[in-house]
Amino acid sequence: MIDFHTHILPGIDDGSRDMDMTIRMLEAERDQGVSHICATPHFYAHRRSVEFFLERRNRALEDVRQELAKLPDLPLIIAGAEVYYFRGMERAELLPELCIEGTNLLLLEMPFEQWTDEMVKAVEYMIQRRGLSIVLAHVERYERFQKDKDTWNRILALPLTIQLNGESFIDAGSFLRPNKEHKLSLRLLAEHEDIILGSDCHNMSDRAPNLAKARAVIKKKQGIERLEKFDYYINKML
Repeated sequence: MIDFHTHILPGIDDGSRDMDMTIRMLEAERDQGVSHICATPHFYAHRRSVEFFLERRNRALEDVRQELAKLPDLPLIIAGAEVYYFRGMERAELLPELCIEGTNLLLLEMPFEQWTDEMVKAVEYMIQRRGLSIVLAHVERYERFQKDKDTWNRILALPLTIQLNGESFIDAGSFLRPNKEHKLSLRLLAEHEDIILGSDCHNMSDRAPNLAKARAVIKKKQGIERLEKFDYYINKML
């Protein structure tokens, strides 16, 4: 099993605060059956340069890999980033450096606001002109901001991959009123083949690794075959 979206590197963003927490998160992932983890710390272009981000990420990654050499039963880590949309990013020279290690997969976080025609064209450009395989991070979290559904529909119609967070399947709100993100995640599962699951874990309290629980819900709702499609697709992509 692969966890595609995590904030597990220590001291990089609002995820793991130190090595002790990182190891505990990795142990939790292992106990849930995860073998590989994509470490995807936040990248915000308005806060730091690509070069500075990569230097910090790679240093943290090397520290964790040194610890993993002493603990060989823990999941392996693949370097990556969660890249927040910024104006002009489709032409940014170093954008491919932020892809998941060894691939052309770019985990893209869209703004939590109404999407625009400019954003649609930027994502389209990255796919068609830059040759990047866009993975849209935690898609279930954006819809409530899209009062005009045209841009939402246009982006989801592009040849990209949808990433859903495990928590959207676990936290379904009250019994009488399941939350909208839960309903949307189940609907997206039914409507789209190209989907990746990620925990988006940040810590061991309110945003802990959760893929085992999420997969149990998916298995109950849509069957073991859907889980097998998850695993086949993400292995093929990586």
